Amino acid sequence: MTHSTFTSESVCAGHPDKICDQISDAILDAA
Repeated sequence: MTHSTFTSESVCAGHPDKICDQISDAILDAA
């Protein structure tokens, strides 16, 4: 889970909050 969180954080750095939110939700769903 730590790796997924780190990936989400990295994506957030280069994308709008809405997209980051969707990606985070997708990661949580996958987990």
